[in-house]
Amino acid sequence: MFGTMSSKKMITLKSLDGQTLEVEEAVAKKSLMIKNMIEDEDVTDDEVEDDDEDHVVHLRKVTHKVLGKAMEYCKRHVDEDENKVVNENELKAWDQDFVVKTQD
Repeated sequence: MFGTMSSKKMITLKSLDGQTLEVEEAVAKKSLMIKNMIEDEDVTDDEVEDDDEDHVVHLRKVTHKVLGKAMEYCKRHVDEDENKVVNENELKAWDQDFVVKTQD
């Protein structure tokens, strides 16, 4: 089980305030904006860097706090896609609760 976790490709996201957040590529790509930045061949070098197989995606309009919340949401949905454990109604309830808590 632990070997599987380490083999997943990681992406580093860099926020407006210069802080970084490392997440699994599948989680980052759950955000269509980030997915397009990673996959778009026309992305400028200052938005996506490849250093020693580490992807650094610069998100110049997103604070670290907002980025963390967005990735928490994306991770939950990736986990559900992979595990198929929670039914759709439970996931919708989690989504609604997440949005309410995020607004506080």
